[in-house]
Amino acid sequence: MSKNLVIVESPAKAKTIQKYLGKDFEVKSSFGHIRDLPKKGMGIDLATFTPDYEVSADKKKLVTELKAAVKKAETVWLASDEDREGEAIAWHLAQELKLKEDNTRRIVFHEITKNAILKAIENPRKIDQNLVNAQQARRILDRIVGFEMSPVLWKKVKTGLSAGRVQSVAVRLVVEREHEIRDFKAKSTFKVDGVFLNSQKQEIAAKLKKDFAQESEAENFLSQAQTVDFTVLNVEKKPGSRTASAPFTTSTLQQEASNRLGYGVTATMRVAQRLYEEGFITYMRTDSVNLSQEAIENAKNQIISEFGEQYSKPRNYNTKSASAQEAHEAIRPTDFGLKNVPDVQLNKLYQLIYKRTLASQMANAKIEKTVIEIGNAKLPHHFEAQGEVIVFDGFLKVYGITKTDEEDEENTEKLLPKVSVAEPLSYKKIEATEKYSRPPARYTEAGLVKKLEELGIGRPSTYAPTIQTIQNREYVDKREVLAQEREIMKITLAEKGIKKQVLTEKFGADKNKFLPTDIGEVVNDFLTQNFSEILDYGFTAKVEQDFDEIANGAEKWKDVLQGFYKDFHPKIADVEENADRANGERILGTDPKTGRNVLTRIGRFGPMVQIGEQDDEESPIFASLMPSQNIATITLEEALELFKVPFDLQDFEGKPVSVGVGRFGPYVKWGDAFISIPRGEEALSVTQERAEEIIKEKQIADAPIATYKGDDVTKGTGRFGPFIKYKSLFINVPKRYDFDNLSQSDIEELIEAKLHKEANRYIKQWEDEKISIENGRWGPFIKFGKAMFKIPKNKKEEKFTAEELAEVSLDEVKKWITAQDKNAFKEKTKKAPAKKAATKKTTAKKK
Repeated sequence: MSKNLVIVESPAKAKTIQKYLGKDFEVKSSFGHIRDLPKKGMGIDLATFTPDYEVSADKKKLVTELKAAVKKAETVWLASDEDREGEAIAWHLAQELKLKEDNTRRIVFHEITKNAILKAIENPRKIDQNLVNAQQARRILDRIVGFEMSPVLWKKVKTGLSAGRVQSVAVRLVVEREHEIRDFKAKSTFKVDGVFLNSQKQEIAAKLKKDFAQESEAENFLSQAQTVDFTVLNVEKKPGSRTASAPFTTSTLQQEASNRLGYGVTATMRVAQRLYEEGFITYMRTDSVNLSQEAIENAKNQIISEFGEQYSKPRNYNTKSASAQEAHEAIRPTDFGLKNVPDVQLNKLYQLIYKRTLASQMANAKIEKTVIEIGNAKLPHHFEAQGEVIVFDGFLKVYGITKTDEEDEENTEKLLPKVSVAEPLSYKKIEATEKYSRPPARYTEAGLVKKLEELGIGRPSTYAPTIQTIQNREYVDKREVLAQEREIMKITLAEKGIKKQVLTEKFGADKNKFLPTDIGEVVNDFLTQNFSEILDYGFTAKVEQDFDEIANGAEKWKDVLQGFYKDFHPKIADVEENADRANGERILGTDPKTGRNVLTRIGRFGPMVQIGEQDDEESPIFASLMPSQNIATITLEEALELFKVPFDLQDFEGKPVSVGVGRFGPYVKWGDAFISIPRGEEALSVTQERAEEIIKEKQIADAPIATYKGDDVTKGTGRFGPFIKYKSLFINVPKRYDFDNLSQSDIEELIEAKLHKEANRYIKQWEDEKISIENGRWGPFIKFGKAMFKIPKNKKEEKFTAEELAEVSLDEVKKWITAQDKNAFKEKTKKAPAKKAATKKTTAKKK
């Protein structure tokens, strides 16, 4: 038996640590939190703000195992991460496992290396209750906000919605940015570019230092330029330098991984977690840019040995954020001698971290910037050409420079030919092009993280889950925005004189950027109108500061919760009682055929338009919006077009063809088959020819790829990823298989595994009643329709065996179900449609 039991939160971390400790240590994983607030109910005594923590069903067996291990050990070492979440995990373990203080040690480390682990063992401490309480305060406050605000949304907007303190603020940022884009009025100006030639016919590209508001002004300038000789008016060389960025924090790693690798925030954190747990990098949830002296020295040695002493410039960075949590280091490699890690996916992110850290300890890059002024005294404005030469690459040797989406794509520096003042130049061409101002850019994942950090909202551990949550709730998405077209004027001065051209340019296209959904906008508008303080950026940042004060011991956590709740709860009651329902309803105008109102709103199945109202003599008719349309921007003309869908086309191969829009988007219906129209295409754009193409593509996709025991096997991609279909079974294809090149043996293996699983799925089944007793991951359970129910213990207060369950009667199972849901077998009466009050009738004048 091991004298020492070490408990960490992840099995990967346990495996890495175990190899550094001797036979006297046993390392076990808690698999994250072993207990939390209950999934059902508030789980908090609101009089005292005392939480009612419980061990979840899937952790009970693990807790039993950990308790048994604790009894055998002389000393228990709690080695969860060094942040508030990790401290809370350690505290929950100590509470639930009933650990004694005299033989319990709390250890922390920034990196999982042998030296760090052994040093931590030599320097144990007690659990920091202030950090625990800061985490408890966050968890409880967020539960209160979600638990009390969400039912208000169900009542006032739509059932099934939810609200969250940080998530709702993140949605607000996306919605407000979309409003800025919609309200933006593009202004056109004429920018003038010239290409000049010196005596050696070398080209010099230059820009006029003045933009013109009117076409006539630009044309007038080109007319003047046609009559003058150009010379070099001035040449200025300026020495400059570029400095490396600080080492990575969680936020800057997420931003740079997005810019350089195209990684989403969640993917970045998943890969970084593995790098940390396998001992390659330091802890990846941090808002500090600080490096330890040991790390600075190791980086220095690596730089000097690889590049030479002139490239080394050791430095430390100061964290700008006053609320940076605890004494973390920046994210850095644990070993500067390790340039690559074996796993290809891990290595991409590791390389980014390695190079950024090394670059932060390297000398500045030295550059020489050249500015050439070109013109003539007779001209009111002159041209300017800029270029630069890297004199000493410094940190650029390792890290380089990349431009972000926000940087001006036209601002490119280039190498210029050597010229002297008064040197004559000729122009090859001078062009004045109409350019439109651009609206603010939509947020990328990385951009949203950056904005949240700037506002002081959330902390390193919250960015990824916040962004994932607002997508899961379908308040925001990354749907593609198709380009629009507009005409622009281009005026060119060439050797043959001035020529005008009207060109067409595309604008407004966007991909992989956040847009609010219709329901996201409606929920945001309702919350900002009725809970303005909760969604206020300053208030949300203040709450984060309160958590910091609790962590520092300067505030009592229950006092903070009490101060919040005394104002919050009365507001909930007031909004629930007095606020109007919200569905985004907007009157678009009247239908020219019937004279009835046309309006748009959120309906039961999503955004829709309708002609007529509930209290009209004739029932309203409805149409779903296209995926690219929005209830906030759709026009009357666009709405009326939707009532042309569904529409019929000519038969194809003897089966009728029609086009429609359903819950999952536009489709072509061919016979009884529904075929989704590819993303980016609208239902109204589908012609007979295009419909036949879509049907043929589906025929090819659905063609059998193999047979199994005489029956066809097909494949496809659905909501949950790639699958193969055999008879009525849909079988998910894991990533370890090459989906595009499945072999016969792969297919047989997948089908046989599924058949084996299905054969062992049911212990007993009553198909007519839609009731079954099934084997689940955590043991047998009852399934009734789509609902799942627990199986009670037998008369001996023990779990039923599979053999005993196979003998249970249907009546007994129904009793078990009724004990958990008294209405399970009662007939559900259909509600009569609600009548709209006459006083709320809308008119076209409200447009």
